Amino acid sequence: MKLTEVTIHKYKSIESDHTFKIEDDVTVLVGMNESGKTSILEALAKSNYFQKDSKFQYNTTHDYPRKEKKKLDKSGEDPVAISCTYTVPEHLLEQISKDLGKDVFTQKEVNVSHKFSNQRTWQNVSTDFQKFIEGKTALLGISSKALNDKLKACKNATDLDNVIAEYKDENIVNGLTSLKKYFENKWNWKVDPIGEYIARIFLLPNLPKFLYYDEYYALPSRINIESLQNDDLEDEEQKTAKALFELADINIDELLDSDNYEDFKAELEATQATITDELFKYWGTNKNLEIIFDIDKIKESSVKTVTNPHTRQQENLTEVNIVEHVLDIRVKNRTLGVSLPLKNRSKGFNWFFSFLVWFKKIQEDKNNNYILLLDEPGLNLHASAQNNLLQFLNDLSEDYQIIYTTHSPFMIKSESLNKVRTVLETDKGSVISDSIQEKDPNTLFPLQAALGYNIAQNLYISPKNLLIEGVSDLIFLQSMSAILESAGKVGLKSDITLVPTGGLEKVATFISLLRSNDLQIVCLLDSFTDAKGKAKLDGLVIQKIINQKNVRFFHEFLDDRKRADIEDLFTKGDYIKLFNEAFSEYADIKVEELNKDIEPILIQINQHLSIPHFNHYRPANQLVKKGLSAKDFDKKTIENFAKVFSEINKLFK
Repeated sequence: MKLTEVTIHKYKSIESDHTFKIEDDVTVLVGMNESGKTSILEALAKSNYFQKDSKFQYNTTHDYPRKEKKKLDKSGEDPVAISCTYTVPEHLLEQISKDLGKDVFTQKEVNVSHKFSNQRTWQNVSTDFQKFIEGKTALLGISSKALNDKLKACKNATDLDNVIAEYKDENIVNGLTSLKKYFENKWNWKVDPIGEYIARIFLLPNLPKFLYYDEYYALPSRINIESLQNDDLEDEEQKTAKALFELADINIDELLDSDNYEDFKAELEATQATITDELFKYWGTNKNLEIIFDIDKIKESSVKTVTNPHTRQQENLTEVNIVEHVLDIRVKNRTLGVSLPLKNRSKGFNWFFSFLVWFKKIQEDKNNNYILLLDEPGLNLHASAQNNLLQFLNDLSEDYQIIYTTHSPFMIKSESLNKVRTVLETDKGSVISDSIQEKDPNTLFPLQAALGYNIAQNLYISPKNLLIEGVSDLIFLQSMSAILESAGKVGLKSDITLVPTGGLEKVATFISLLRSNDLQIVCLLDSFTDAKGKAKLDGLVIQKIINQKNVRFFHEFLDDRKRADIEDLFTKGDYIKLFNEAFSEYADIKVEELNKDIEPILIQINQHLSIPHFNHYRPANQLVKKGLSAKDFDKKTIENFAKVFSEINKLFK
């Protein structure tokens, strides 16, 4: 059975009915801190927790909305906390048909409500009671209208016994007796006993159980084994520790009575090996780690005064008692040969390892269906490790439904925003909705960030990246490349992505961010005027983060120039023409009016107009608007751009 829809009626910060859909694989709850995300997971977990745990029981004192608690106490009502809708799979419908008869029960969805008294109620478990009676009596060879009518009036086993008492025919008595199990009605349903039988025998055993996990379940470094003997542990860390022993199939009582722990350590290490194999399948941060278990005895000495029976003298006798057994968990770095307590490793590693211990406990149970509820999974993981965690959850979702909360954009797949539900705290309590319905900018921020990151990755970044200064450079290079290609000349290769960095001073940062074994990076830049920016770039070359030959400047493509911008690839006449058409607010500039002793044409124009700078984008935009061809440019302009494209293309493999 799968969970398809949830309605939370009243639970902590949720003060009114809120219904939301659950995906077949992964559902993500996104919202700010204290918005109510954890409350949703708790409400679900308490509806059918996978093991006995006092913390996962509904309690009006702790769980009912506080502002309505007094009113509830006076009413004496037993309110419903949550209602869940589940699908009934075909194989289960077939089992029911085989037992009760064809078309007696045909529902493909059932609804289960859970009250604060922790009582479960089933809605809409409707059956064709008449078809069941007629089918069974016909199969038993005892069918008659009178008998069938009497059976249809039966609500429980007592009613059936009364009907049986009316007959002496052995065939009828034996036949009716064989139907007793269908009329037991142990839950005292008022409509018909067959619905109760279906819910109790078929639906309840197949109802998914919930496993809840958050950072508080992380394993401690040292575990007091005596403390794990309690069946109802309060501390979350101890629960995970006990799960480890259960997973290793170790009897704690036997361990405490033993003097030799090698067999127990072997079982723990075998279990650890299984967990570690799965952990390092997804943990890419450091694969040189291994878990080490050690069971230790803590002894305490005491001095006892006794009388020597031979000498009649008092003597001090030292007694050594074992006061505590401890499981010590350490993580060893195989490369460095150094081990540290588990708690001293990163919180992210501890979370991942501890979760696998907790998860493996239910994975061993092949007789039940589980839904995983994860509160802020991977909160302490690096962004790349969160991506590994997403892959792990995606693989798990093939066998388990998963519902998790997050406010990290790296825990949200931009292509799966339809699986996100937003949670927002309002004056009227927490509100749950689909992401497309949410309007609060703070709640939507992780979704926007995830989408923006994906757009940036796909729009501007590819295996081959040419880093340039700004948008005007991008327009000039794209436009001139198209113009040259139309004229049958060399343009920029189509698989090279132009990446505007937003300024020369940011180039070094972009290189550092984009460097990867899978990415090729080449820079095509204006000549540096800022010593600090040049020093940063030179430092990247020295550190071999980028090869010197992959850093090119525009002045290198022009004869006898020590300084140039992309605009200097145009002849002065060609660029001034674009400038004059783009800036109608200035009188047209003539080439001979510019100071030829200054190299960059941009500075020449600024000086001529007595302005600090102008918008470089406007001449570039003018080039696009006019739809020019190679014939509209000086031969030298075409040669300059052709030389740039030819040499840049060669730098990419």
